[in-house]
Amino acid sequence: MTGSEEAPAADCAAPDRLAAFRDERIAHLVRLCARGFNRALSLRLAARNVSFGQWVFLRILWQEDGLTQRELSNRASLTEPTAHAALLRMERSGLVTRRAGDDDRRQRRVFLSERGRALRAELEPLAIEANEVALAGLDAGQREALRAALLGILNNLQADEAAHGARGLRIPSTRSWSG
Repeated sequence: MTGSEEAPAADCAAPDRLAAFRDERIAHLVRLCARGFNRALSLRLAARNVSFGQWVFLRILWQEDGLTQRELSNRASLTEPTAHAALLRMERSGLVTRRAGDDDRRQRRVFLSERGRALRAELEPLAIEANEVALAGLDAGQREALRAALLGILNNLQADEAAHGARGLRIPSTRSWSG
């Protein structure tokens, strides 16, 4: 294997491979863990012909059906054009329907189809399984400490973003970056 190739996922658990990450920044470790969580769930979802992107929207709609495309894109932390494309695919797959809202006919609201609603019982256990795989070997105290630490980090980052926003600073669109 050359230096530019990544090791297969199975090698990630090797103790010598993990030693290479001991001095990494927390942000990088969290990114790697998030990527690992997403891949673990994606592998399970693929067997049910559901993409990770579809899972993101299904999960949101299982909590609150009938959201607008803008509300969905905000909750999924995706751009509206990305959300629009994904929702079109989901509609073609029979997972959701989109229709004009009662309060504003210009807004399109997204509703789960019967098929999309029924998938909850099948897909949520897959997410639980992926989480359990990731947390194997951590006792209840370690899991709660990890949860508390991550919630603290999220709170700090949200406060930082709000402080920058109050000063008029915004994250620029990647389209506006030159490179």
